[in-house]
Amino acid sequence: MAVGPVPFPPMRPVAGIELGTACAGIKQQIRDDIVVVQMADQATIAAVFTRNAFCAAPVVVARENLTHNPRWLLINSGNANAGTGAQGMQDALTTCSDLASAVDGARQQVLPFSTGVIGEPLPVSKITAALPEAVGNLAADNWDKAARAIMTTDTVPKGVSVKCDIAGHSITLTGIAKGAGMIQPNMATLLAFIATDATISQTLLQQCLAQAVEQSFNRISVDGDTSTNDACVLMASACSALTITQDSAAYALFSEAVSTVCRQLAEAIVRDGEGATKLIRIVVKDALDNDEAVLVGKTIAHSPLVKTAFFASDPNWGRILAAVGRSGVENMAIDKINIYLGAVCIVKNGGRAPDYTEAAGQKVMREEEITVTVSMGRGDACQEVLTCDFSYDYVRINAEYRT
Repeated sequence: MAVGPVPFPPMRPVAGIELGTACAGIKQQIRDDIVVVQMADQATIAAVFTRNAFCAAPVVVARENLTHNPRWLLINSGNANAGTGAQGMQDALTTCSDLASAVDGARQQVLPFSTGVIGEPLPVSKITAALPEAVGNLAADNWDKAARAIMTTDTVPKGVSVKCDIAGHSITLTGIAKGAGMIQPNMATLLAFIATDATISQTLLQQCLAQAVEQSFNRISVDGDTSTNDACVLMASACSALTITQDSAAYALFSEAVSTVCRQLAEAIVRDGEGATKLIRIVVKDALDNDEAVLVGKTIAHSPLVKTAFFASDPNWGRILAAVGRSGVENMAIDKINIYLGAVCIVKNGGRAPDYTEAAGQKVMREEEITVTVSMGRGDACQEVLTCDFSYDYVRINAEYRT
């Protein structure tokens, strides 16, 4: 179960964006597992992808097709089509061709996305057979169905939908994401699809997405593993009267709105981390620069010893101290470092805080949501990284993933 509430809100339709789903039976027969997204002809689209060297075939194809004015997305869960060699590439291209034929488009206008088991051949015939149903179901109000169709080990669907007033115009931002394990975004260990009705150039949209991802999906970790299939897509249908240009007040407001949606989706992923029982916010402040703050935050977030201590509600603060120390920060000023569990100071000037008590530490560790604050005493930079604990269920879920 997810940590705390992960509500799935009413999802506002985005003019110029339609979604259709179907059950292809890729890994299960219980729920839909493929999604087709259709965009208006004038839409622009931006995307960022995993940096894993073994990136999946659909990632390779989507990167290439991104330059061909794409109008459709094809998403499947249950099979990653990763580590599948030349056949996997051909399978990704075949599914793009099959969808293009169904919608009277070109293969290069389809961006494929897959998530699921690595190393298994993509069941192309199952996907092809389900495409007519998905295309026939295209509708603007299918965000809920799409959010559920892309789930793998997720326990809840994840979505955000907001309306913003910018420069006298109302625009909509609606997005969904999936992810619960293999989460250490380097751009990003997840799939996320966000749409807006604003009018904005592809170049500017790409810039906006990159900024938003860096402060959201690239600030979370469940287990420190970067997937082969990560992708985040931002679509702008240009159906609103609002036109966003560089260096305008509208761009700044739009960019912040996109970042807010991404941060909320990213937090929902951590809350639904595989086997998670606690949400951990790691705030690193007074760092030399943002890179240093992120480095320290992620080192703590990736530590199995730290994460298992949180699961056990064990205030073994030495594990946090050790993670900070091995983070790789050059010329670290040990005697200036302070560390807090919630409001409880556990480390003062590099050593155990004189007034710290085990009882005070354990009281914080028993909470469902915990903030760890590390003051580096070196500068003004501050960054936040989100993670969760490691539980018995994390091991069970991943040990049984293919059974």
